[in-house]
Amino acid sequence: MSQKNQFQDLFDLQSRASARLRGSSARERIHRLRQLEHSLVKFESEIADALKSDFGKPFEEVLVTEIAPVVLELRHARRHLRNWMKPRRVGSPLALAGTTSHIRYDGKGPSLIISPWNYAIMLTLGPIASAVSAGCPVLVKPSELTPAASDVLSRLLASVFPREEVAVCCGGPDVAETLLELPFRHIYFTGSPAIGKKIMASASRHLASVTLELGGKSPAIVDASANLTATASRIIFGKFANSGQTCIAPDFLLVQKSVYPELVGKLISTLKVFYGEWKGDGALPSDLSRMISRDHTNRLIGLLDEAKTLGATLLAGGRSDVDQSFLEPTLLADVPPEARLMKEEIFGPILPIRTFDNLEDLFRILAGYAPPLSVYLFSRNHAFESAVLQRAEAGAVVVNETLLHFANPQLPFGGLTSSGIGRGHGHAGFLAFSNEKSVFRQHGSSWLVGHLYPPFGAKTRKWIRALMKFS
Repeated sequence: MSQKNQFQDLFDLQSRASARLRGSSARERIHRLRQLEHSLVKFESEIADALKSDFGKPFEEVLVTEIAPVVLELRHARRHLRNWMKPRRVGSPLALAGTTSHIRYDGKGPSLIISPWNYAIMLTLGPIASAVSAGCPVLVKPSELTPAASDVLSRLLASVFPREEVAVCCGGPDVAETLLELPFRHIYFTGSPAIGKKIMASASRHLASVTLELGGKSPAIVDASANLTATASRIIFGKFANSGQTCIAPDFLLVQKSVYPELVGKLISTLKVFYGEWKGDGALPSDLSRMISRDHTNRLIGLLDEAKTLGATLLAGGRSDVDQSFLEPTLLADVPPEARLMKEEIFGPILPIRTFDNLEDLFRILAGYAPPLSVYLFSRNHAFESAVLQRAEAGAVVVNETLLHFANPQLPFGGLTSSGIGRGHGHAGFLAFSNEKSVFRQHGSSWLVGHLYPPFGAKTRKWIRALMKFS
């Protein structure tokens, strides 16, 4: 049987199960979510071994960034699902006196989740939790760049769900292209803006709704009032976790000139405390992930070399071992705006640093970038914070921290324009996979509206004007 026919059969199987899942109770869905959590914990060591194999991810980082956020997401969904599923009563205008209205939340139907390599477990199981909460069957296409993680995911999900509820389709871009030919009701994609555009174009052929979690250049902003010691630790953690291969990692740093020298010193010393000093030999730092591939490593080296040629100053790091897909955590100063490091999403362990004078100078710089997934602001100046909250365009603004907003399932997560469309996590994820069905019920004789029926005349006009005035 051809791949296309296999996927069509899976899609048909899930389509037939869709009505049953849509009508499933909160108890049934909560049971599945609990089973998923138990299986995740059971497969913990296998997940860690797989991610170590795929790109050298440290065990503790797997726990913090891959497993713990999913556990939080699953437990949050279980606590709140009954309330999310309840029909929501809404009011009615005076003109519709005698009627009631409410909103039901029905699963949209067969859905597709295309997940990335950088957080192969978290960014697959999180959307699955939302789909299961909403009562949707899903086909899952994990990344081919993390084959060991994809294998573990396949076995983990098969231990919890029958194929008519959740099925995994492994393979390369050809698999994704074949799946996108199917008439899914909703597509949830995490990845680059370039691929996001292709996903959206494919979805448009079937008028499917989409959730696109993309990327962009998320700035970290430090003003003169910030606690520089805490700021340095939080920026280094946020930037170099997963070796910078994080869609919400600080992509570049903007520092107010008056505190630039002090902050740079603290950033460099924090790097040494967190990751030690690499001797440049074959023994790589144990607390850092590798790049996902040699090609990705070479791309980053090219960006770094170009920036230095254009006049950037190397403050720390910069060495590499391409054979082991490793690039040392790197800090750069004086990076000119025309450098590709300041134009492209870096997605690696390089942090360019620029300075600004005041708020207007800051917003002049930010105006040159599309809205990112996150803006990280480090400040104890309430007026400065207020200005950034009001004027910065982004999916999220995080004050005096990095990354941790992603771990709060009560915050909707997503971007704006090129950094994403739609929202995920928690209730927002439930809504993404749900059709908000409007229900309207007439309880009386509709005598009020009856005055608006033909034949029309002066009396009709009088009623219309009265309704407009008092509704």
